[in-house]
Formats: sequence, C-alpha cells, structure tokens
Amino acid sequence: MLGEPLQPCSTDPMTGFFRNGGCLTGPDDVGRHLVCAVMSAEFLKFSKAAGNDLSTPAPQYAFPGLKPGDRWCLVAMRWQEAFEAGMAPKVALLSTHAGALNYVKLEDLKRYAIDLS
Repeated sequence: MLGEPLQPCSTDPMTGFFRNGGCLTGPDDVGRHLVCAVMSAEFLKFSKAAGNDLSTPAPQYAFPGLKPGDRWCLVAMRWQEAFEAGMAPKVALLSTHAGALNYVKLEDLKRYAIDLS
C-alpha cells in the first residue's frame, strides 16, 4: 500500500488468513482478509449483528475473541459494508494489503487511517 512494504498487522492476537500476523492472501483466502482494522466497540457490535461475531472467543479455533483496540485482518468487503453503514473501523494503512483496493477505495481507507502523517 502506498508503495511501502507491507507491515505486520498483529501478533497479539495473531491475525491474518495464514495466522502469521500479516494481512497476506492466497488462492484459499476466499474472503480476502486484506484490511488491517483497529477494532472498536461499535464495529464489533455491527459485525456481530451482521453475522460475524468477532468478539466471542472460539477456543476450538484458537480464536481469543477481539476487543476494542485489537488489530485484525478484516475481510475487505466487510470493511466496505461497514463503511457504507457508517460503522467502519480505523485502518492501519501500512499493514493493509494493496489487494484491498480491488474492493475499497484508497481515499476511503485514507480517511480512516491511523498511520498517515
């Protein structure tokens, strides 16, 4: 993104489709977990209501459940859906995969970026 190397999103909790801390993707990543989003209480509530409960732990998947302030590689279309509903979480732009631009506009991501000076 922005011509910079992709930075890690989070290792605590461990995120990414490959659970390596980065918003990397591959052919098996049907959802395209490309946007490094910073969770907020509002977004977690929105996501749960939309059918994707990110706040409840799921030990069977080694998923701790997310809380406000956690960073998570979010499905690009989920971020776009939240954006359109006025509920988009902040974004770590330098940790967001450039492939997200196939689903969301750069200017929208920049409006929510926490890492632009």
